[in-house]
Amino acid sequence: MNASTLLLLLQCLLLIALLALCLRHRWSDPAPDANAALKDLQQMLAAGFERLEREWRNEMAGNRREAAEQSAREREERAQAQNHLFQNLGRHLGQLVGQLGQAQGERQEAFAQELARAAKGLDVRFEQLRAAVESRLQALQAENAGKLDEMRRTVDEKLHATLEQRLGESFKLVSERLEQVHRGLGEMQTLAAGVGDLRRVLTNVKTRGVWGEIQLGRLLEEMLTADQYAANVATRPEGNERVEFAICLPGKGMDAEKSVVWLPIDAKFPLEDYQRLLDAQEIGDAAAMEEAAKALETRLKAEAKSIREKYVAPPATTDFAILYLPVEGLYAEALRRPGLIDLLQRQWRITLAGPTTLSALLNSLQMGFRTLAIERRSSEVWAVLGAVKAEFGKFGAALAHTRKKLEEASSSIDKAEIRTRALNRCLKNVEALPETVAAENFSPIAAISSPDEEDGNET
Repeated sequence: MNASTLLLLLQCLLLIALLALCLRHRWSDPAPDANAALKDLQQMLAAGFERLEREWRNEMAGNRREAAEQSAREREERAQAQNHLFQNLGRHLGQLVGQLGQAQGERQEAFAQELARAAKGLDVRFEQLRAAVESRLQALQAENAGKLDEMRRTVDEKLHATLEQRLGESFKLVSERLEQVHRGLGEMQTLAAGVGDLRRVLTNVKTRGVWGEIQLGRLLEEMLTADQYAANVATRPEGNERVEFAICLPGKGMDAEKSVVWLPIDAKFPLEDYQRLLDAQEIGDAAAMEEAAKALETRLKAEAKSIREKYVAPPATTDFAILYLPVEGLYAEALRRPGLIDLLQRQWRITLAGPTTLSALLNSLQMGFRTLAIERRSSEVWAVLGAVKAEFGKFGAALAHTRKKLEEASSSIDKAEIRTRALNRCLKNVEALPETVAAENFSPIAAISSPDEEDGNET
């Protein structure tokens, strides 16, 4: 703030003070002289204000001129300083560019040297890594080869044992079948040699009856046990007639083993009537066929009546008996006669049976005997079932052991696959060599791995 401004402020304060004094004086003594004085004072103040305004304007104009001059001088000084600054900045930038170029050259040279050292270090590390990978691959291949050999030996042992067992069983079965065939051929030769003798034997009535009894006895012997039937049994307590064979059935008394019921079985072979029927069928004579069939029917009725009267005596025997016909053709001719089977069963309680029918009947009786034996020996059956259960438990343990071995083999294979994947992850970032270089460097490994792959393919 300069002196003119201070002077102007002092004048303003003075005028304000005078104005305040006039106002106070007017309020305290409102006389006509005071009014005149006040008017004079107002005029003085107006003149003072005008003079103050003119001075203030002059002062402001002077200040503007000074400010413009000062601003011009400052712009000139700033322009000179800016030019000088630009000159200094250009000079410093030139020096800095030179220094930066020199430093960059030095850094490039140092970087090249560091890069060369790093390349040498990388070469050494890559060589060490390649050697480590090769050694690890060789160890892994050796370990895999050992595991595969062990698995191969285990599988070969199991396959060999199973194959030997299966081949032994097959050879045994083939030997048994060949032995049966050889025995059958021998029996056929014996049978062929005795056909003539059989014809001579069958021409005699008594011999035919003996032959039927022998065939019936063989059939009973094959189907039943020795204590389940008897030969030449006197079925009537008061008679002396003896039936050829009788099946021993358990009774219903308190002592079922001692109180038995006999089922009489008698063999009959009306060969003459059957032969005449066959001859009539061969020449196609219907009348002769009918006559021979009626004669055969009459003969079977007579035999059924005779068996009923001689051997059936309830309760010592069953209320029926069996008439056995030793030839299937004869039994078939008896079945062809209408009403003959029903008549024999209804009138004389006699059942006709051929070899096949009697075998089925004896098989049914055998199942009944077995059921009865099982009921009587239930404790032994339970003991056998207990032994079977124990053996089945051992079989389960053996099966669990086999499963454990198979799981161990599967676990070994899984571990080998895990190691292979880990090795692949380790080699993921390694750059692959060209094929020619790889073939030169890894030819020993390829030679080692090729036999292992061939062995794996053979396995």
